Amino acid sequence: MKIIMLGAPGAGKGTQAKMIADKYSIPHISTGDIFRANIKNGTELGMEAKKYMDQGQLVPDELTVRILLDRVAKDDCKNGYVLDGFPRTIPQAEVLDSELTKLGDKIDFAINVDVPDENIVNRMSGRRACVTCGATYHIVHIPPKNAGVCDKCGSELILRDDDKPETVLKRLSVYHEQTQPLIEFYDKKGVLKNVDGTVDSAEVFDQITGILG
Repeated sequence: MKIIMLGAPGAGKGTQAKMIADKYSIPHISTGDIFRANIKNGTELGMEAKKYMDQGQLVPDELTVRILLDRVAKDDCKNGYVLDGFPRTIPQAEVLDSELTKLGDKIDFAINVDVPDENIVNRMSGRRACVTCGATYHIVHIPPKNAGVCDKCGSELILRDDDKPETVLKRLSVYHEQTQPLIEFYDKKGVLKNVDGTVDSAEVFDQITGILG
């Protein structure tokens, strides 16, 4: 079962991807996680990706494609996977489609988690991240026990640059221009499924499992 998660940044598709991966015992592949790991480790790829991410821009195709195709070729992906954060553009989707076709494979479901922009800005500006261990919180939905302090390691919690309202709005603008066309792309292929992302995450997951079976 090969699944692509679609939706604007902050729509909650990453949370749903992890839940899908757990339920169906397939890898959750997030390009964002791979980029963050590279940034944390100070690799050349990470530093290059960070320049774009800090400005709320998308990481260029060549960086992303190189990582992803290598990842899905690994043994743990033989029964399927959930792609989270890729493809982001029509050219990426076409490359992925072409490479999978060469392998006699294809994407089975493209699940679009639909959330209005206003909801996303409110969600993301409430996020807080630990400067030391990377744990994440939300001042409304998942608050730390003590404001501004990580429950796990006691370090300071910050509002990351890519969660600030001005950056979120910029990312949403890029999303609507470059990534939203994927909805039509996968709809034409007959694999698109839309779910309402404004409800509780458990309800969103119920919608998804109803689709996947």
